[in-house]
Amino acid sequence: MKVSFYETVSGRSPIEDFIEGLPKADQARFADVFDGIEKYGLGCPRVQFRQLRGKLWEVKFNSPSGGYRIAYVVVESETMVWLHAFKKRTQKTPTGDLEIAEKRMKEVLGL
Repeated sequence: MKVSFYETVSGRSPIEDFIEGLPKADQARFADVFDGIEKYGLGCPRVQFRQLRGKLWEVKFNSPSGGYRIAYVVVESETMVWLHAFKKRTQKTPTGDLEIAEKRMKEVLGL
């Protein structure tokens, strides 16, 4: 599976910006997840995949400083686009994070 990052119209990647702001150990864990999904697809070990709404899904995983979530959408059959990433602080996905991910998903899918 190919993994790519959502980009704004200006070419900025909020996902990359988020990851670059994390401690080095957490950045390394994101890199492991990225590589694992590209290598094993949805069978990637030590991560969980969960549907949020419709075509919007999330990757759940832990790192040295806590749990993270990545909202994503699959376009075509083998391309996963990471839309939004955030640190897990509550049991339920925060509404603001969900709205950001849905807005970006609609842009990516041309809806």
